[in-house]
Amino acid sequence: MAGRHPRMLREEKTVAAMTRLYCRDQHGTPAGLCADCDALLTYARARLERCRYQERKPTCAKCPIHCYKPEMREKIQAVMRYAGPRMLLRHPVLAVLHLVDGLKKAPPAPRR
Repeated sequence: MAGRHPRMLREEKTVAAMTRLYCRDQHGTPAGLCADCDALLTYARARLERCRYQERKPTCAKCPIHCYKPEMREKIQAVMRYAGPRMLLRHPVLAVLHLVDGLKKAPPAPRR
């Protein structure tokens, strides 16, 4: 994670917090993550690492490039639908910053 832009580090932190919250409440995992949620978080981190936008990254809902496989996209959407509203109580700073990021318009797709 050394040398990564603060925006990307915050995005990773937000996804991890949402996944932990979802796993604890939906799968009854008191500490850590179940195998499925751990695989999803590992996949999400890999997608963030390879994001073509990097620090200009929009929220995934506004991104014109859908980099998740359909199965993983369904899983992360379920996590975000469940954990998103609850983040305001558990992680208010991350939640508000994520909402602000969602207000920004997606930049044009970067060239390869």
